[in-house]
Amino acid sequence: MNNRSATNRLCLYLRTASHLKPTQVAFQILRRVFLSRPPQLGNDAIPLRNGMHLLCEPIPSKFSGSDTAFLFLNATKAFCAGGIDWKSAEMPKLWRYNLHYCDYLLDTDRSLQSKRQLISHWITHNPPGTADAWEPYTVSLRIVNWVKLFLQEPEIVVPEWLNVLYQQAAWLEKNIEYHILANHYLKNGKALFFAGSFFAGTDAERWLQKGLRILIEEADEQFLEDGGHYERSPMYHSICLEDYLDVLNLMTSNPGLISQEVVDRLTEKSNTALDFLNDVCLPDGEIPLFNDSALGIAPAPACIFEYARRITGYERPSLPTNLTIIEKAESGYFVIRNDGDMMIVDCGPVGPDYQPGHAHCDTLSYELALDGQRVVVDSGVYDYEAGARRRYSRSTKGHNTISVDGEEQSEIWGVFRVARRAYPIGATIVKLSGDRVRFEGMHDGFRRLSGKVMHKRAIEYDGRGTWTVRDEVTGTGKHDVESAIHLHPDYSTKQVNDCIKILKKDGKAIVRLELVGNALIRVEPGRYFPEFGIEHKNEVIVLSCSGTLPLEIGYRISKEC
Repeated sequence: MNNRSATNRLCLYLRTASHLKPTQVAFQILRRVFLSRPPQLGNDAIPLRNGMHLLCEPIPSKFSGSDTAFLFLNATKAFCAGGIDWKSAEMPKLWRYNLHYCDYLLDTDRSLQSKRQLISHWITHNPPGTADAWEPYTVSLRIVNWVKLFLQEPEIVVPEWLNVLYQQAAWLEKNIEYHILANHYLKNGKALFFAGSFFAGTDAERWLQKGLRILIEEADEQFLEDGGHYERSPMYHSICLEDYLDVLNLMTSNPGLISQEVVDRLTEKSNTALDFLNDVCLPDGEIPLFNDSALGIAPAPACIFEYARRITGYERPSLPTNLTIIEKAESGYFVIRNDGDMMIVDCGPVGPDYQPGHAHCDTLSYELALDGQRVVVDSGVYDYEAGARRRYSRSTKGHNTISVDGEEQSEIWGVFRVARRAYPIGATIVKLSGDRVRFEGMHDGFRRLSGKVMHKRAIEYDGRGTWTVRDEVTGTGKHDVESAIHLHPDYSTKQVNDCIKILKKDGKAIVRLELVGNALIRVEPGRYFPEFGIEHKNEVIVLSCSGTLPLEIGYRISKEC
């Protein structure tokens, strides 16, 4: 590495670290210097809190494989009976994490005998300190899953399991992820709360109170006034919402464990988050794929709404069939819904400044559904591994927005890192006369380029099936601008002069895309990752122009009659 590249790398690190909280930096150093070891297991029986139970059955895990194979992230690994490879070094790290979460203990397709064997085998082959198995995040999820199973099936529990569960909670208390925070920290708090509620004694009471403090503080920190989760990922919104519903499941079934004031406070937060989820779901009932979002990781929204109904009595509002606009200003989501047609635009921060690990370059990007089906899509997420797929899914060109000079809106690097990042500068959505709707938004992500480039986008809906997107790029100097429109794999294109027709598989044209202003237009291959581990080829329409700023580029999407 030459001096220039070393200097550039150092500057990149500094631009990234400058956004961290001092406590994150301090705990990152401390955890590398002072390694906390799990306490030794004693021979004394561990007391359990009397009468603990769940109000209702938790959301079951999705199908996790057979008795001779595990299926996570759409990747299967077979094993021999009694010969599970808990290290699975050839599998991606997130797959190995799933192996140690023990979500499969809540898989209703697995027998109790299989679950007994899995727990005993895990304990035998994963002593304290084992890589992946003994990381705070995996420990947190495993604690909750074990407690859920033990409360539902108390007759299968043996003392050794209780000792190991206790040991994990004691270790987690000393290894809370203060260096990461965000959804990891919330998982730590939830796990301590579950362990503290399950066990009795001095340690358990301390875990309960520490976990409860984290849950209360993070409800206000992580869920914004409009109900959205501050990492701006609909997938993590759903995951964290389920976390609070799980906590309420335990709280409300055991009166006296927690004050009613706290229960009411967390219920109110959860209800607002449920309303948010209802507002942003596309007509197919699933989440938009902004930032690190993919289908099949969090429970489906319908499952979350039903779970909430059983716990808090939440009733999901009916979706409007008439023209409706929704503004989630704090989260930065703007929705235009008209029966089976819906556009959702992202014009929010990339995430909390101190933890944008799940951010993509999707500012002013959107997803569009017509007649209930996704037509223009976000590229989604394939994996959390360094490589071409990860770079593409996070990139500006991987989204339905513009790039300037081939540069990224936000300075993404590594798997989860962001240095300089785009900030939205105002966004509005208003109804105009004649059922028209207009959205406007701007961001400063390209301001670091020569000429202090700014991007402003306006989207107008005519109320009858036509969406006009206009982008204005301001600043000084000569620049190259490209605008991408990613199509769902179910659709193909046919170019007719400056118009592109979007066709269904049967060849019928459903949408017409026309240029607004001067630009070149082409269609190129793209990638669509609707779920982890799944890749589809799709078509991407690209508009391009070059010149001295200001430049305008735009297009009109119209439903074919």
